[in-house]
Amino acid sequence: MRLPRDLTGAELARSLSKLGYHQTRQTGSHVRMTCDTPKQHHVTIPLHDPLRIGTLAAILADVAEARGLSRDELLEQLFP
Repeated sequence: MRLPRDLTGAELARSLSKLGYHQTRQTGSHVRMTCDTPKQHHVTIPLHDPLRIGTLAAILADVAEARGLSRDELLEQLFP
């Protein structure tokens, strides 16, 4: 599945909240999101409009690895 090209940081944060992530803090234009299940995992999302493709790919790879999914499986859950 192809990565969305026009995704903002705020939209990614909303999508990750569907998976149980919640905002724990914000410093400037960066938000730290934390998920407590199955184990605690933190990810930092820049609130840029739009996110750069490399940044988005790195964030999604990190989340997919933490949840034990492939990137395509994660994309299907986040953006049906």
